[in-house]
Amino acid sequence: MMSSVGTHEEALAVARKAAELFRERVKLDRTVYLPDLAKSLNNLGNMLSTVGQREGALSAAQEAAELYRELATLNRDAYLPDLAGSLNNLGNMLSEVGQRDAALSAAREAAELYRELATLNRDAYLPDLAGSLNNLGNMLSEVGQRDAALSAAREAVEIRRELASLNRDAYLPDLASSLNNLGNRLSEVGQRDAALSAAREAAELYRELATLNRD
Repeated sequence: MMSSVGTHEEALAVARKAAELFRERVKLDRTVYLPDLAKSLNNLGNMLSTVGQREGALSAAQEAAELYRELATLNRDAYLPDLAGSLNNLGNMLSEVGQRDAALSAAREAAELYRELATLNRDAYLPDLAGSLNNLGNMLSEVGQRDAALSAAREAVEIRRELASLNRDAYLPDLASSLNNLGNRLSEVGQRDAALSAAREAAELYRELATLNRD
């Protein structure tokens, strides 16, 4: 049986080869193959991050975001979701290498784009908005913007509570995670009772989830 390390390395080799092939094809026909190159770079960045190659992951994520920004300029409706997703990834990659201000900028833009998308199609993009707000809250906390971090974390909980009310099985893990983050953000601003309440609810939800799927 192949080890997880071997599996990751094999997947990385495939992702790297795909990016190289699409880069060659873009030279032949930029219009047709640019979306494929952007997608392959996004995948490559995630693979590099998984194996701990953070600088390489960041480079791939930055290029993917630049390409999706170009594509969204040409066709905003078609590529705005991809741009938002790539910016969310970029924010995480920047945070991993300690570039907190740049990470915050990317996370903020991702949240703004997902808010725009959710306005146009609430059912499709509300989960993504909640996830991006969760990330944004963490990024804001890292740079000491505690009140703004709390606001983002609170909104993420509100959205995920709404989503869990519609589909409890699908969204309960996300709600538990957001409540955990909210407890941390409340604690940072000295709202200890509210922090305890959020942490207690998160623990109760995780207990429920562990009862359903202990492994």
